[in-house]
Amino acid sequence: MIKKKKCAIFYVSDGTAITAETVGRSLITQFDDIEFIEKRLAFINDVETAQMAAKIIKDTPSDYQPLVINTVVDIELRKIIHSAGGLKLDPFNRLLRRIERNLQIKAKPVVGRAHGMSDSYAYNKRIEATNFALSHDDGMNLNLEKADLILLGVSRSGKTPTCLYLALHYGLKAANYPITDEDLDRMQLPAEVMQYKDKLFGLTIDPFRLSQIRSERRPNSRYAELRKCQMEVSDAEVMFHRNQISFLNTTLTSIEEISGKILIALDLNKRLY
Repeated sequence: MIKKKKCAIFYVSDGTAITAETVGRSLITQFDDIEFIEKRLAFINDVETAQMAAKIIKDTPSDYQPLVINTVVDIELRKIIHSAGGLKLDPFNRLLRRIERNLQIKAKPVVGRAHGMSDSYAYNKRIEATNFALSHDDGMNLNLEKADLILLGVSRSGKTPTCLYLALHYGLKAANYPITDEDLDRMQLPAEVMQYKDKLFGLTIDPFRLSQIRSERRPNSRYAELRKCQMEVSDAEVMFHRNQISFLNTTLTSIEEISGKILIALDLNKRLY
């Protein structure tokens, strides 16, 4: 097996660095033959932290010139970071300049504004949706009238992380219901769930991967047996087809992609604005 060469990539920001990381990861997924060493350098907002970031960039081993995705606003701090070398990538600066020319107004950069709380309504909506997802996790609460969507699937098929992602990023109230052995024996979902059929979306997964995930949680258990996983997944998919419930295989799909496809399938984009 040929050993992959390594390339260091740094997500540098005066805020959380989440935006820089999101952009960077979208780019590096296009290079399968390289092993990327990812480091998030967040809250770089003074000379001391900028110098620390520069030292980390300079001292991190890399077979290639390191990639530095830098969204720090302060020009002097940016110079310190850039003094460490590396390929300087700024996903926003050029776009901001073009927007300024179009609007004929200079931007007023503010540290942390990208993830700030300038829109209190949207922020509170995300918090409320997150609390809803937590209180309606794994079928704990079947009072689903206020749900924007309800995810269905066998245990460990990806329902909970997807619900939380939809809540945190889109402010959607996402509940989930785990398909039980009793449901599979009857090949029927509870009436409390089926009455909201227009909100239902199913998640399925490769049985081999499901068995691996369950084995990490409960080693050497019937719950994790491959045969049981195969039967559960097969029966769940039959149930989805029988009830005309759209579903998606999550095995090789990221949470971001799963969420995007759910938004389209259930026509939820109109609720985001």
